[in-house]
Amino acid sequence: MTAPTTPDRGITAGVGRTALLVAAARAIENHRPDAVARDPYAEHFVRADPGCADWPLHPAQVSPADPLWGRLAAYFALRTRVLDDHLLASARSGLRQVVLLGAGLDTRAHRLPWPPGTTVWELDRPEVLAHKQRVLDALGAEPAADRRTVAADRHTVAVDRRTVAVDLHDDWPRALTTAGLDPAEPVAWLAEGLLLYLAAVAERRLIATLDGFSAPGSTLAYEAKLGLENTAVRASATYAAARERIGLDLLALFAAGPRPDTAADLAGRGWHTRVHTPFDHALSHPRALRREQDDCLAANRWVFATKLPPT
Repeated sequence: MTAPTTPDRGITAGVGRTALLVAAARAIENHRPDAVARDPYAEHFVRADPGCADWPLHPAQVSPADPLWGRLAAYFALRTRVLDDHLLASARSGLRQVVLLGAGLDTRAHRLPWPPGTTVWELDRPEVLAHKQRVLDALGAEPAADRRTVAADRHTVAVDRRTVAVDLHDDWPRALTTAGLDPAEPVAWLAEGLLLYLAAVAERRLIATLDGFSAPGSTLAYEAKLGLENTAVRASATYAAARERIGLDLLALFAAGPRPDTAADLAGRGWHTRVHTPFDHALSHPRALRREQDDCLAANRWVFATKLPPT
């Protein structure tokens, strides 16, 4: 069965387009014999958008030296695997509530081997969830967990004379509890590719709210950047290729201004935190990333946190 070809408003540009970029990266990885992460649905999300008709979806179409479809795609594939492993470890420890904040076109509810009784909530903009659902319905895809989607209302904040869409509104916890989340039970939270686009004040508010809805034993994994990158990094081939070849200006989408130390904030709230770079996984995965000069990935951090019982 083929997926639909009519794109949703909001999925073809801006932050929505980053979801398609990540899906294309997962599609390329899925076709590798030594794939670090498998997602058989990813290529269908890309094919369903006519604006991505010339994007590569197979490693045979990609040079490893390509700064966009080679290196950046490899980064997204590795990030997918590391976060998959984190969520499955949380599930093995007994957590049965999983929340994907800014879920994008991820299909973890379908492709991961969840223990019986697991519920996966996906929170994102209505346009993104609609695009995903139409493709999944056309494919006859069935989730491996109890999957529930929550459409977040869009509001905007002014950032450095720009208006940036923020996909988490003030009542998102209430929307989750209405959809069945029990805040008295621990939750495995994931914010993959989300905090990069939030203003500092929105990031702090998100973490404070999330902490208030997390019982002891809850886990959180998220991606962040340390801060503003210098001129040489901002001129990197990866950022230029995304802008010139697929019309995605990542630098314009990243939140402006100094970034909060969210890991320290969590630690102060009683969470145990671990901070890693993308290069820390060189020994544990094939085709691991190596640091380059003026590397646009060098400021990226993957943070893993567990809420400890009160002392």
